[in-house]
Amino acid sequence: MTADPPPREGAGQGSGDPRPAGPRPSASDLEPDPVDLWVIRTDQPAPVVHRLRQLLDRTELHRAGAAHDPERTERFTVVHGVVRLLAAERLGVAPVDLAWRRGPHGKPEPVPDGSAAGARLRLSWSSSGALAVLALAEGRRVGADVEEIRDERVAARVAGRYFPDTDVRFVAAARSPGARAERFTRLWCRREAVVKAYGGRLAQGLGLPLAGPAPLWLPDTGPLDPGPCWVRDVPVPGPFRAAVAVEGDRPFLVHRRRWTAAGLPAIR
Repeated sequence: MTADPPPREGAGQGSGDPRPAGPRPSASDLEPDPVDLWVIRTDQPAPVVHRLRQLLDRTELHRAGAAHDPERTERFTVVHGVVRLLAAERLGVAPVDLAWRRGPHGKPEPVPDGSAAGARLRLSWSSSGALAVLALAEGRRVGADVEEIRDERVAARVAGRYFPDTDVRFVAAARSPGARAERFTRLWCRREAVVKAYGGRLAQGLGLPLAGPAPLWLPDTGPLDPGPCWVRDVPVPGPFRAAVAVEGDRPFLVHRRRWTAAGLPAIR
């Protein structure tokens, strides 16, 4: 979670916000698209970390080493190694051959390889502490976020400063500090997921009204994109919350999967 992002004009004031989110009345008439969401523990044993490290490219290895902290380095290695494994499996290529391109604000996508699968695959990943998630979708931009539940004092300060009024009231109405922290984290995950789906900047998603029961349908995503978007919460283990967002009118269903090292191919 990004701490104290740049302020958005009108945040917390209710001015200039996109149209409110809600359930789309005709959603039941549309066949939902599948999205695979992989849940990944980043605190893996040393032999697994070593094997995953051998999949990373030079840029990833440099970024892993730049952390200057063994725990952060190992978690980075696990996340990026597993992402390579799962994306490569969908594309039918070797994990070490997978190359990335990045959008204007850093969102990674596989470099197209000329195949139909390569042209349609969209993905997004996120990590927080000992947990990471990876969303894989076909033909629609997707965003995923996972966050450890934040301290209630941080939740109140950030929500009051940056969220639209509907979301501020939703957080404040919780009956206990812990419940307020949980609500804030849930809304933050939704926000990050929408931003990641469009490859935008966090400041562009701060004013989105995201309170309410999921799945949520956003008629438009404000400065991110004039089109609609669906958002879902996804249960994950431990003191974490997660969300997935997918562009377009058509709803989607999440197939949650748990990654384990049991299927990790042998690497010398």
